[in-house]
Formats: sequence, C-alpha cells, structure tokens
Amino acid sequence: MTSLPAPTRKKLGLVIDLDICVGCHACAVACKEWNTSNYGAPLSDQDPYGADPSGTWLNRIHSYEVLPREGTAQIVHFPKSCLHCDDAPCVTVCPTGASYKRIEDGIVLVNEDTCMGCGLCAWACPYGAREMDAAEGVMKKCTLCVDRIYNEHIPEVDRVPACVRTCPAHARHFGDLADPQSDVSLMVAERGGYDLMPEMATKPVNKYLPPRPKADRAVSMEVSSGVDIHALAQSAVQSGSYSRPGGMLGWLDRALATLD
Repeated sequence: MTSLPAPTRKKLGLVIDLDICVGCHACAVACKEWNTSNYGAPLSDQDPYGADPSGTWLNRIHSYEVLPREGTAQIVHFPKSCLHCDDAPCVTVCPTGASYKRIEDGIVLVNEDTCMGCGLCAWACPYGAREMDAAEGVMKKCTLCVDRIYNEHIPEVDRVPACVRTCPAHARHFGDLADPQSDVSLMVAERGGYDLMPEMATKPVNKYLPPRPKADRAVSMEVSSGVDIHALAQSAVQSGSYSRPGGMLGWLDRALATLD
C-alpha cells in the first residue's frame, strides 16, 4: 500500500464558485482536450457518435433544479473532479504505489506505468472522482494540469489548470490553499468556502463557494426535500462552521446522489 506524505508545505487546489457557474461545460471540454493531447495516456471514448456513447472525463458537471416557494425554478450547476485530499483514501489502498500524493505541492497523481487497473482507488474515493480508461486499462484522474502549471515554455497567464483558464464566468480559481494570504484562501475565508462531504474525513483541498442570497428574490429557496439552501449557507458563514456534515454541500451531495 502507498503511504501519504507528512502535511505538505503547499496545497495546490481549486476553489469553485457555485454562485456564478453557468454549467456551460467549457471546463470539462478543456480538461478533456488538454489531457488527451498531453499528460499520460489519451482519454478515450467508446462509440462517441453511437446510441450508447461512453468515455473518460476527469471533470464532470452535475445540474439540478432548485424549486423556490414562488416563481420559476432555478438551475444550479455543480462541477466535480478530484479534490486532492490531504488524507486521500485512494492513495492508501493502492497495492502497487501507482497512486501517490506529491510532497512538494500536495497534488494526487497516478503513475500509469505501475497502475494495474484494479480499481481499488475508485472504490475508495467517496467522490467518484476516478475513472478507468476502457481503452488503456489504467486509472485516470484530475492532475491539476501538473504538466501545464510548471511549464516555463508557455506564457505565464496559461500556467493554471486548463479548466481555470477556459472558464468564461471566472467561476474557477487556482492557488495554494496552505497559504492563508493567497487569493484562493482569502476568497474561501470571505465567502465561507465548504469542504465536500466533510463527514468522510478526507480533508479535501478543493473548496466550494456557496451561492449568494439574491437581493431581488425571496431569501428562502427550497428544494423538494424542504431544505432551505440559502439559510444553510448563511448559517454556516455566520457561525464559521464551514465543515459541518449538515451544511450546504452535504445537502448537495445527497441531491447529486439521487441523479446517479
């Protein structure tokens, strides 16, 4: 089994703003293109133009409907990829050491040369963030575009993950979440950023920013289960309890689970 490093000095990761994500899938397409053309084995597709297409995608967008008490429904978009957890169970179950967490920046990667495609890491990941490439027989996952962010042969403005660079709404942000003064850390502190499924105790590096209450509509927005998402978000921000299992992203996870 693979060991996790001691707490890393840097924690590179993403902050995703659910308030402004428009669900355009530009991030998913850019991720697919970059990782098919560059890092590791290409991301394959099976019968992409047929009746039952499938393929390997490292970033997926879930969309669902929020029903207000009055007025029209609101569509909420929720991007999900590897969260590069501090306590990554996908790493510790790997029998060959193919899955590992880099000590220099905290990025979780897969060595495709030693991956035997057993799927244990996918079984261990509570977020469904690992994908078996059917053509290559190896596990694939978000790399935070590690081959891009350190690449001195491309313009500095492009040295961010492809999903961040391409997002037209600027809903995705990249930086060092171990640095409390970094732009992403300040954003999380200001907006009350959440861990996804904190009850799993994986300590995800990536954070989500909750939707802001809309000034031009009733603050109370309900889903069919009766959960008031704005009240949950406001309560978490005011109390500072951003990692409570019952918080907004705990509800989001339950909502997404109904789509599977």
